[in-house]
Formats: sequence, C-alpha cells, structure tokens
Amino acid sequence: MNKSYPERAGRVVALCGGVGGAKLAFGLAHILGNDLTLLVNTGDDFEHLGLTVSPDIDTVLYTLSGLANRELGWGRQGESWNFMEALSTLGGETWFRLGDRDLAIHVERTRRLRAGETLSTITSSMVDHFGIEARVFPMSDQKVSTVVATPEGPLPFQRYFVERRCAPRVAGITFQGAVEADAPPQVISALNDPALRTIIICPSNPYLSIDPILAVPGIRSGIERADVPVIAVSPIIGGKAVKGPTAKIMAELAVPATSKAIAEHYGGVIDGLVIDHADADDRETVNCPVHVTTSLMTSDEDRIRLAGEVLDFAYRLAPNAEAITLRRGQ
Repeated sequence: MNKSYPERAGRVVALCGGVGGAKLAFGLAHILGNDLTLLVNTGDDFEHLGLTVSPDIDTVLYTLSGLANRELGWGRQGESWNFMEALSTLGGETWFRLGDRDLAIHVERTRRLRAGETLSTITSSMVDHFGIEARVFPMSDQKVSTVVATPEGPLPFQRYFVERRCAPRVAGITFQGAVEADAPPQVISALNDPALRTIIICPSNPYLSIDPILAVPGIRSGIERADVPVIAVSPIIGGKAVKGPTAKIMAELAVPATSKAIAEHYGGVIDGLVIDHADADDRETVNCPVHVTTSLMTSDEDRIRLAGEVLDFAYRLAPNAEAITLRRGQ
C-alpha cells in the first residue's frame, strides 16, 4: 500500500473487466493495497479445449502482479507458443490463442473446479500465489454467459470478440444465467462493509464488461443502497474507445459516443463521472458532478495518477451523502 495517501483510510470496491479496467485497478491497488476489493466480470468465461478460461480475471491477476504481456495487451509476459503451433499441426482450434505459460492458470483452474472448489476460492488462492494485496473476486461462482445478438444470429462472446474480431453488427446483448446466479458472499460483504468509502466503475466496456456484473442479483441493488459515492470513469475519449469495440457497439445501438451517454447508461447508479480533457465540452450535458482530467493510461505512473484523482474526486463528494441518496431516488 502506498503510504503517501494516509488520508484515504477506508475501503474501496471497484467493478472491473478487460484491459482498460485492469489498468485503473493497478493504480488503485498501488494506492489502497488490501483496502481494495475488485469485482471482476466473468461473462466472458468459456470452456475452450476442455479448459475453463476466465479472460478478465486472468487479465486482472497478470496486471496486478506485473506479469501482463504489455506488448500484446493481453496474456502473460515472456510467452511462447509451442502448444498452439503443435495444435495447429493436428488441425485443432487455434482462433483463441493460449500461450504456454498462460496454459498453467487454465489447467489449474479447471482441475480445481472439477474437484468441487468455487471460482471465488480458486481466484483468492491465485491472488495469494501472485503476491497481490488487493482482494479479487468473480462477479459470481455460477456460470453467466454474455451472448451478442447479431444479424447472423446469437454469438457467444468469445466467438464475437476474438474469432470474429467484433465485426458483426450488434443488435443486443444478453447475459444468460444471470438471473439464477448469486454474487459470492465476500462481494456482498464488501458492498455492505461499514468501512466502505467509495465504489468505482473502471473504464471497461459498459455493455460487455460492467453490465454483466450489474446483472447478477444483489450487486446492483447493493451498490444503489450504499451511502458512499459511486464514480464511473468513462471509457470514451474524444468520441472513441481507447481499446475494444465500445464506440462501435454504441453506434450500432444508436447511442452517441459521448460522456452524457455513458452517464445515462449508468443512471441511478453513479454519483460522479470522470472524463478526459478531449470531452470537456460534454461536461455541462452530464447530469451529475464531473471531473475532467487526462484519462489515457500509457504508463504505470498514469495509472496511479488517475487512480489518485478518481479517489480524490470521490472523497470530495463523500460529504454529500444526502444528495447522493436523493439523486438515486431512494
């Protein structure tokens, strides 16, 4: 934990998915240490080559432990591809690439799940093995699958995102199994913790990474009941997504790629929005407090700086608990 922030006593919960979210999670973890609890999207999880793959959880684990492959933007550093090359010679599926080092986490996760352990227990164990101070939990221990509706028919998320490279037009998104799922008890406890100071929605894709988390019963309502500021960091900079298909999906759903649209998407949940200087003109259109900064994160220093600004913004809003409650309509 970074001891230069002594005034930030208290705990923080952050919702996270994908590379952009993991970058901010890195900054938050640097500042908060074990006072940070991350709720990670598992709508992307799927079975591939007989293995249970949890891409967003692994991205968070690799990023927080310093093992992420920064050149590729995904996977593990120092990777080799002997397995995939050998699989290709056998005519196996190679559209979703698993590196030799990366295989270890999928094999071990699959083994332990088949032995009856929960995903949250396995993830917590891996957090300890990687030497990560923050607490990291999946949004659910039950299977929830993100399915993208397209003119070609429904596509499982990884088929849409990786195999088809987000090319098909998005007509809608559903989260199969979400209604029947439960949040891990540690997640509910974190949202109800009297020491909780703020909740942060990382700059992940709202539709593919954050909405699945909010769809799990108990999470959205727990956030709405919390009498602490909820801050979202916009994934849009200058009308474009830094990475991934956020802007493309918004266009296909007839939603403008603006700060106002992001705030409206999270309506009833957030109390403040962090946007980039490139979108400063949108500030007056957003119906909640706004903090304008440089939100692009190209270095560890950027991640830590942005995390500090987000926390400062949240803490400035904290005395307005009554206004927060009224704004949410509680």
